Amino acid sequence: MKPLLQLSDIRKSFGAVRALKGVSFELLPGEVHALLGENGAGKSTLIKVITGAHAPDEGTLSVGDETLRSLTPSHARELGIACIYQQPALFPDLTVSENIGLRLKKTSAFAKVNHAERRAKALELLKRIGAEISPDAEVRSLSMPEQQLVEIACALGSGARIVIMDEPTASLTQKEQHLLFAVVRDLRKNGVGVVYISHRLEEIFALADRVTVLRDGESVGTNRVDDLDEAAMIKLMVGREVATLYPPAEGQPGDVVLSLKNVTCAAGGVQGVNLEVRAGEIVGMAGLVGAGRTELARVLFGITPADSGEIALNGKKLSISNPREAISNGVAYVPEDRRRHGVILEMPIAQNITMAVHPVLFPGTWLRFKAETEMAKDFIRDLGIKAYGPEAPGGSLSGGNQQKVSVSRWLATKPKLLILDEPTQGVDVGAKSEIHKIIRGLAKEGLAVLMISSDLPEVLGMSDRIAVMRGGTVTSVLPGGTDAHDVMAAALGQKSGKEVA
Repeated sequence: MKPLLQLSDIRKSFGAVRALKGVSFELLPGEVHALLGENGAGKSTLIKVITGAHAPDEGTLSVGDETLRSLTPSHARELGIACIYQQPALFPDLTVSENIGLRLKKTSAFAKVNHAERRAKALELLKRIGAEISPDAEVRSLSMPEQQLVEIACALGSGARIVIMDEPTASLTQKEQHLLFAVVRDLRKNGVGVVYISHRLEEIFALADRVTVLRDGESVGTNRVDDLDEAAMIKLMVGREVATLYPPAEGQPGDVVLSLKNVTCAAGGVQGVNLEVRAGEIVGMAGLVGAGRTELARVLFGITPADSGEIALNGKKLSISNPREAISNGVAYVPEDRRRHGVILEMPIAQNITMAVHPVLFPGTWLRFKAETEMAKDFIRDLGIKAYGPEAPGGSLSGGNQQKVSVSRWLATKPKLLILDEPTQGVDVGAKSEIHKIIRGLAKEGLAVLMISSDLPEVLGMSDRIAVMRGGTVTSVLPGGTDAHDVMAAALGQKSGKEVA
């Protein structure tokens, strides 16, 4: 069978950094070919070569019968290559149908737009992937998972023969994941080749036919998925054994740190939330997209303040009307979109880490740059941030290390409650294991942790208790060790009988 796509000895350097060191890769018709590797292994660079964003220094690309030295983005689209990126690239002030229409049909400045036809096409594509999104909604009003589904609809509508999916389920819940898996299998059935990139190994075993692993810019092997188990796959990726992704809890939870009684915020769709989080405890928050998990986090951090109800921290009732008040009272929040709200990519690591404690670090008019550097060095050491120094820009780091910087910023405030929204979204297995150890270590030191995650195995593996949200409220609180079926049943509104106090 002739490959749809074949790359031979692709090499690419950026200055002295050799991102790709002779990678070969092929994609067959009707195949789901997984591309795995740690952050920094070369996956993103390889994808940019395939889509025409980067021209390789050496090597060739063959797309069908055409052999090329390099591609341009427009030529790649003409050849039937579509890419769904982890970070949606949509126009926020346009509607869903307008975004899809712009991707699917070229128009001139004087062409008349058939809005009804455009809307009907968008509705058809959204229905095809089971997305309950209005084509008339502005993109800026959509959640990250909903934007991801719009990107998938755009790729399907283009009629691509080669579809690249870069962490497509990073912010999707289990229900949306099942819808996506059905789409992928439908594409495979129709002869489309899918390059599937994911750090969630369970997805690779569920979907992929073959897997190619990159490490340090080189391909270390292509294997049939059926010939590998999880341990072998991880070892290929990281070059070492990873003992466990989910370290066990140590010690018993202490006194109640956070207490919520009938907390309501109409603007955020949060209704009558009751919940407690104790010192040294990790409470995982599960639920479907739109259940209100991130919205509750924003209420607790004062971004959208509560209208009514009681928020207490260490027994003290609080009225949190803005993030400054949240920080001063010991609440820290690491948001889900680290590129927009977590790390400022152009700023050095040191400034990223100390941003939330400037009034303490720089009292009055004195700029204590040495103190800032020393603080950054401490966090780089303690959290194992891989960088050439505190002066390195945030954008030079891998996803996992960016997340560690984001966590460091809020640990610098010495919080009593740490809220983590999708803490390992889009990071590789090795970095995920390290972040889990950090979270567990913080809990061991007595920090109260509220962890929001759409990765159900992460919720199950890391939580001492699991709070399930539905319709803007906490409907169930389940014990640690609960199985996936009971969590999903609670998310769908069914009672499991395993609720705890």
